[in-house]
Amino acid sequence: MNKIEIKEEIDRLIREIEFHNHLYYIESKPQISDYEFDLLLKRLQDLENEYSEFAYSYSPTKRVGGDITKKFETVVHRFPMLSLSNTYAEDEIIEWENRIKKITSDEIEYVCELKYDGVAIGIRYENGNMVKAITRGDGIQGEDVTNNVKTIRTIPLRLKGDFPLDFEIRGEIFMPHDVFKRLNKEREEIGEPLFANPRNTASGTLKMQDSAVVSARNLDSYLYGMYGDNLIFDNHFSAVEKAGEWGFKIPPAPKRFIEKSNSIKGIMDFIHYWDKERYNLPFEIDGVVIKVNDYKTQKELGFTAKSPRWAIAFKFKAERVETLLQSVSYQVGRTGAITPVANLMPVALGGTMVKRASLHNQDQIEKLNLFVGDTVYIEKGGEIIPKVVGVNFMKRSADASPIIFVTNCPDCKSLLVRKEGEAQHYCPNEDFCPTQIKGKLEHFIGRKAMNIEGLGAETIDLLFEKGYLNSISDLYDLQFDQIVNLEGMAEKSANNLLQGLQDSKMVPFSRVLFAMGIRHVGETVAKKLVNHFENIHALSDASKEELMEVDEIGEKIADSIISYFLNPNHLKTLDKLISVGLQFQNEKKLNQSNKLEGKTFVVSGVFETFSRDEIKLLIEENGGKNVGSISSKTSFVIAGDNMGPSKLKKAEDLNISIINEEDFRRMIS
Repeated sequence: MNKIEIKEEIDRLIREIEFHNHLYYIESKPQISDYEFDLLLKRLQDLENEYSEFAYSYSPTKRVGGDITKKFETVVHRFPMLSLSNTYAEDEIIEWENRIKKITSDEIEYVCELKYDGVAIGIRYENGNMVKAITRGDGIQGEDVTNNVKTIRTIPLRLKGDFPLDFEIRGEIFMPHDVFKRLNKEREEIGEPLFANPRNTASGTLKMQDSAVVSARNLDSYLYGMYGDNLIFDNHFSAVEKAGEWGFKIPPAPKRFIEKSNSIKGIMDFIHYWDKERYNLPFEIDGVVIKVNDYKTQKELGFTAKSPRWAIAFKFKAERVETLLQSVSYQVGRTGAITPVANLMPVALGGTMVKRASLHNQDQIEKLNLFVGDTVYIEKGGEIIPKVVGVNFMKRSADASPIIFVTNCPDCKSLLVRKEGEAQHYCPNEDFCPTQIKGKLEHFIGRKAMNIEGLGAETIDLLFEKGYLNSISDLYDLQFDQIVNLEGMAEKSANNLLQGLQDSKMVPFSRVLFAMGIRHVGETVAKKLVNHFENIHALSDASKEELMEVDEIGEKIADSIISYFLNPNHLKTLDKLISVGLQFQNEKKLNQSNKLEGKTFVVSGVFETFSRDEIKLLIEENGGKNVGSISSKTSFVIAGDNMGPSKLKKAEDLNISIINEEDFRRMIS
């Protein structure tokens, strides 16, 4: 194909992917399979990599992330993002409406909306393309998080229809409940502290340096507030409807997410409805927002120093119940983390019956001053996780007893340890503690790890009890006769299990590394390590400094990896896994060319087309070598935006060639 045909093909692919993206994420009516969608995206990505002059800023390939942002630029809002006045009292909503009626003689129509508990965002579009996404900040200025917002699939990169040429749309970015639960489960599996609630997690995610991580976290959004100098609408509700036609995910009216009302009764009906129904939503809300619909009336009502007079937020009170703390038990996690659990007298809360609640750690128990036998207050943290938030000391009985945190593992009786700077206690007997062994086995066979079909937690328990499994490598010693005689296991099931083990030998290195269960090494970290190190030997031999050269690998993760490979039992297990044929080599072929042979590179700064990891991989694939610091032996410094001034000066002082991203591309093309 010639250049004109290439451009036409790229344009066609972008239109087709945008069409299917909208059907899937906005309308929930997919027409093609995930596999077919991925093929379209892969084809587009390949063409853009080869013909970078046609890689547009609004391309759907931007959704997967990969940009690294070291510093988020502060940007002044064109239109201040004021906060709303809020109340917990229905009487104050009535007073607010009465004040409005005294100011204006117009007949007033209101719009009632959900108050999404997320991160406020303002997104600017020019000529239908996203150009800037800014957080609320202090209302006058916020931070530029455009690269991260581009990964959110419910926010269009390019609009359709009769949109204004220059405008801003505002709304909330949030983390759905199922995503939050999955993320916390993954963190629990790798020994990381759990996130407190979806709102804070969404906020933290939006400020992460690596947009590929943001993309993987599947944030969502509803957008609804329109701002601009020449907008064609005369009311808020019409603007929201029109935004939906342009491709935005807007609050759906049929589901009562947004409604018009001309009376205080209609407003109260909306509030009462969602005070009960909020527990059935797939995301968090913390109240309802009421706005005057007509823009002319809004202008007449004006603003106070802090908030608009034409809008108010009614906030729901967190539902709190009292119940009895009957006892405290202790759970052992796969990584040895000990979690105290409150066993409660069953009580109804938020539409469910609560019997247990995590107490997190010893510090939390001491902070709450908890006694067994106390009457405690329970709330649902982020409307999801029941938590003990306090004690009714007026009801503390004389026979209530202080909670004495266990000193030994409840499973293997090993003396617990607590490392400096960590909140949790750990059982150090990781190779012989039964719960930890079974937890590591369950993690190893999981869908995102080795994905061994025919093998589940119950079968793991049976095999462990029989003495057939004591480490993950023992799985590959299993024999047909050992399996077929297990309770509930038939000949076909036994053969399926053995075939699943055989198939797992083709699982790529990154998933094998994740499956090994190294503390703090989750899916994303495993991929970064595999992209950086050619094989398991290079990784296991790496020094702390070499590990910390990898993006997102800090001291804690580096120490954990080094500690893992210093354990003789782990090395014995690793040798066995290598001998049975698991994949411990980077699946990408290195040294695709020798164009950079004998040259060393330092990569620094933020880049437009590639992430730093991608540039480093390209260096290795073409025979070059990455180094972490500039010295007289450095051949080139590849400099991006925001490169540190000290590095730049050192390169100049040593007379080392400083090249940009485009220069590097020409070197390897």
